[in-house]
Amino acid sequence: MKMYILIKDSIPFGFALVSAAHASLATYLKFKDSQEMADWLKFSFRKVVCQVTDEQFEKAKEYEDYVILTESALSGQEVSIAFKPREDWPDFFKTLKLYMKK
Repeated sequence: MKMYILIKDSIPFGFALVSAAHASLATYLKFKDSQEMADWLKFSFRKVVCQVTDEQFEKAKEYEDYVILTESALSGQEVSIAFKPREDWPDFFKTLKLYMKK
């Protein structure tokens, strides 16, 4: 069971780090009463952080159960999207590249 956090590749590294932390907490808070979240906390706590293009970010919005994070220091720009943990992920997520420092 994994939580996916997708961060736009245009976001500066420092903001990306903060966004990943905020995304994890925001996703927990939004879905804390779900069975999936309870199972994730108890058995997994795994996260996958990916670096995505703007196009991939928009495509990700087609899937269910997410939280979008914005950054006030970047004029309220959407910077990341995080998904409720689940066992099985659509193939789209498996094609995304892991986040790497530039």
